[in-house]
Amino acid sequence: MDWLPVVAVVVTGLMVGVEASVAFVINPIVDRLPENAGLLARADGGRMLGRLMPFWYFGSLLLTAATALLLPEAAIAAWIAVALLTLSVIISITLLVPINNRSKNWTPETAPADWREHVGRWDALHYVRVAIIVAAFTLLTVAVAA
Repeated sequence: MDWLPVVAVVVTGLMVGVEASVAFVINPIVDRLPENAGLLARADGGRMLGRLMPFWYFGSLLLTAATALLLPEAAIAAWIAVALLTLSVIISITLLVPINNRSKNWTPETAPADWREHVGRWDALHYVRVAIIVAAFTLLTVAVAA
């Protein structure tokens, strides 16, 4: 089972990288697009990532929990990582997914007049989630390296 912690680090690290790139690269670029192109790009991204990310989050959570069970000498760091990933899933389901579910089907004709406020709230919550999963990934890496 030496491979399991490595897989946990790789899968979780890639997820963190994608979420960080959405927060700090993709969305800022999309927000500078002319007219309603940003709205359409965010809607498309919401549909695509909305299908993929639940599996990635739960997969990372399960792999991290399995790693915590496998590495009792590093259990504290690994279990804190599990708790943080669990928190990120709860935040996602209760706060981010409802916004995403509304915005993923918006078009210039159907979006509410305050659509930028909605995506701004999603962005703010996403920054919090990114900070949480970065901390979880860091702790997972420390646990595996111990």
